[in-house]
Amino acid sequence: MAQPALIPSRREAAPAERTSHDELLAGLTAAEAAISPKYFYDALGSKLFEAICALPEYYPTRTEAAIFAAHQQAMAQAIGKGCTLIDLGAGNCAKAAALFEALQPQQYVPVDISTDFLHQSVAGLQERFPQLPMLPLGMDFSATLALPETVRQQRRLFFYPGSSLGNFDPRQALDFLRRVRAALPPGASDGGILIGLDLVKDARVLEAAYDDAIGVTAAFNLNLLNHVNGLIGADFSPRDWRHVAFYNGRQQRIEMHLEARRDLIVRWPGGRRTFHQGERIHTEYSHKFTEQDILGLLEEAGFGNCRLWFDQRRWFAVCHAQAR
Repeated sequence: MAQPALIPSRREAAPAERTSHDELLAGLTAAEAAISPKYFYDALGSKLFEAICALPEYYPTRTEAAIFAAHQQAMAQAIGKGCTLIDLGAGNCAKAAALFEALQPQQYVPVDISTDFLHQSVAGLQERFPQLPMLPLGMDFSATLALPETVRQQRRLFFYPGSSLGNFDPRQALDFLRRVRAALPPGASDGGILIGLDLVKDARVLEAAYDDAIGVTAAFNLNLLNHVNGLIGADFSPRDWRHVAFYNGRQQRIEMHLEARRDLIVRWPGGRRTFHQGERIHTEYSHKFTEQDILGLLEEAGFGNCRLWFDQRRWFAVCHAQAR
């Protein structure tokens, strides 16, 4: 494949600045173009992901929900009641809300990059649980976990379901878990993490989950281009691209890409890039884990006393780990 023709943007950020604009341009002008999966989640992207979770092929959501339903009381015993529940990537907040009765949190802190969607979700949830203090935070938690002082220090529990950790490569996943550990007060052995992780399994099951028959995941992936257009003023046309998803067994990960259907030029203020037919933009990795992967990562990040719960097919795991 020919090397892409690149014309970099003229805009230069200050050394300490790393805005979404800078990050997107860096990815689009890289030798192998990439867009972070966090940019899936504009208002439409969040709705499309809700639709994906209802698809018959997409087992992670219902499998994880079944684990929570079957083992909720055991989780509550391990965690204890009265935590500060910090929900990372909260979305519509439904997963955390299903745990309110068992965990009886003293404060609920949903965090999401899609700020408008988050506030809409929390407004409805607050009506259902008027006695529970809620503090929604619009934040890119993949970059920072600097929480405001209004978040309670006591008994912080970071909730990270859906195997979203798999979007990071192994080094990034470890760095992220270390940031979570650092966001717990020093010596806070009563703090911890409750995390859902997708496990290694048959490639056919995995690929169907990320390339469904009616094309909802394809629409989700392609909508990313509309979001990028709005963020940096680009002129991507989704009809020029196709959704590609496959399982890379060597790396234990699903890979999602957008592939150019023809030779084309994408422009944005101050720059442009030529894409050749068949050239791809990487949009997501979704790494899958073994039990040993999970325990090793958490231990290296500063957590211990790990407790794992599985579904009957051992397709998915939920883990609670305490700060060491």
